[in-house]
Amino acid sequence: MPRSIWKGPFFDKYLEKKAKATLASGRHEAIKTWSRRSTIIPEFVGVTFAVYNGKKFIPVTVNDGMVGCKLGEFSPTRTYYGHGADKKAKR
Repeated sequence: MPRSIWKGPFFDKYLEKKAKATLASGRHEAIKTWSRRSTIIPEFVGVTFAVYNGKKFIPVTVNDGMVGCKLGEFSPTRTYYGHGADKKAKR
């Protein structure tokens, strides 16, 4: 179930502060974050986040098409190796 419209999108306030500081300074460093739950807002466009997936940080460069999605959607937590039947067929 999506969040109420009157509440607005959820994002951690420290991410907005760091994103504005990064854009203002002109640096292109990745901002490390564990906040997979934060919604991408228009102020994040052009910023690179290093999103933690439980094992390592995955770099995610935000563009216009990502606005409204969550940061965790672009940092998969599971690795898919294929079905077992596919491996038998290749032999």
